[in-house]
Amino acid sequence: MEASVSIIGGSGALGFGLAVRLGGAGVPIVIGSRDAGRAAEAAGRAAAAVPGASFEGLENAAAAARSELVVLCVPFRSQSETLTNLKGTLREGQLVVDATVPLAAAVSGKATRMLGVWQGSAAEQAAEMVPDGVRVVSALHSVSAATLGDLGAELGEDVLVCGDAKADKQRVIALIERIDGLRGVDCGRLETSRITESLTALLIGVNIRYKTHAGIRITGLG
Repeated sequence: MEASVSIIGGSGALGFGLAVRLGGAGVPIVIGSRDAGRAAEAAGRAAAAVPGASFEGLENAAAAARSELVVLCVPFRSQSETLTNLKGTLREGQLVVDATVPLAAAVSGKATRMLGVWQGSAAEQAAEMVPDGVRVVSALHSVSAATLGDLGAELGEDVLVCGDAKADKQRVIALIERIDGLRGVDCGRLETSRITESLTALLIGVNIRYKTHAGIRITGLG
């Protein structure tokens, strides 16, 4: 049986969109939420959207314990609290994919502005917070949650992936490319996340001006 992927914050827009897309590609998905009932409700909605796919809804800690690959899709204001609550659950050998973006909206500012993070990026903050032996890769900052969640929408963009271990990045890229229309691009070490995270704010501004859901495409890669 194929290994599952747990999505913490899977009842939110980005997490749910990722869940239904990966579920439709044959990946068993565990949706995590702070509330077990909300997680179960999201799993039910996902199952209705993608008949025949495997979805399970659990409270965050139970969801994180279920899979070797855990995707963190929570707002920046919830990142620290969520990771603190998962310290007793995350274990050596797990891979956490952090999709968090430190937008100023987290402190009632503009979504087109970024907050400063002492560690340099939300991903680097996550890497400091997870238990020893848990690795962190960042990804999914430039993909529209609305487009992911609309199964009728055609995707055609790149997902920028940052991390300190090439094997971890390749594992995440292979997962991302299970979704038709997405291509993973290795963008270097985890510290590069401070650049890729800021693209979210840039794209929000573009989307407001052009009334669209823009993505990123890197040319010249073949």
